[in-house]
Amino acid sequence: MIYTVDNIAAYCYTGGKPFNAGQPTAVFIHGAQNDHSVWALQTRYFAHHGWNVLAVDLPGHGRSGGAAKATVEELARWILAVLDAAGVPQAMFIGHSMGSLIALEAACQAPERVSQLAMLGSTYPMTVSPALLETSKNDEQAAIDMVNIWSHSSIAQKPSFPGPGFYAMGGARRLKQRISAINPDHVFHTDFYACNAYANGEVAAASIHCPALFIFGTRDMMTPPKSTRLLVSAITHGKVVQVDAGHELMAEQPDAVLDALYAFAATKPAFFTKTT
Repeated sequence: MIYTVDNIAAYCYTGGKPFNAGQPTAVFIHGAQNDHSVWALQTRYFAHHGWNVLAVDLPGHGRSGGAAKATVEELARWILAVLDAAGVPQAMFIGHSMGSLIALEAACQAPERVSQLAMLGSTYPMTVSPALLETSKNDEQAAIDMVNIWSHSSIAQKPSFPGPGFYAMGGARRLKQRISAINPDHVFHTDFYACNAYANGEVAAASIHCPALFIFGTRDMMTPPKSTRLLVSAITHGKVVQVDAGHELMAEQPDAVLDALYAFAATKPAFFTKTT
């Protein structure tokens, strides 16, 4: 589905189902140098089990137009504008990595718009090393390869991998390469810069009162579990779920992630309806 935000196309994948105003809505927000497709299993299931799905392509990524935005605050405002364009008063926000910071900031900017907050592969501060920032600007393919290795728990496909015929590392690499081909204007560097520069995370986390969920990969090298203490301690009511995966946990453990998200969705408060 294509919406118009600031006169620019904003693409949202709906899980193959039409929008139903009588259902609650889940907004899925991808991470750096990715697009909506990283949520393939989770979004399809939600869409076919009583939820509207808006899995966005962030500006400059995938099918959404415009330049990639340079700050988490701008991206949060954009996400809220997507809700306006879709006519959605309130939604559950689900974000991965950079997307988790966007979801967090959106919940801080407009708490009445966010019924629940799920943060996957998240941490704060989300520091990016100067070397990786520099590489992402000057040698994007090298940065893609570095991050792809660090984002998975193993370079070898697990024998019990839940998606037969699907190569997690190869798929993640090709997706990042595709984003580069679609938009060669240093999207990876812009995304990393936004993560590294975001400074409102602790304040935003302290403002969260809606139901909250953290899903962490026990083998995550990009946002290791030990780095999440500040964020978790700031959202004391948040539930923590750990899965046996690296940073790309939605691909490595899609069923475990889906189970955690859908169980969390069942805790939703009464659906918000706009009054006239």
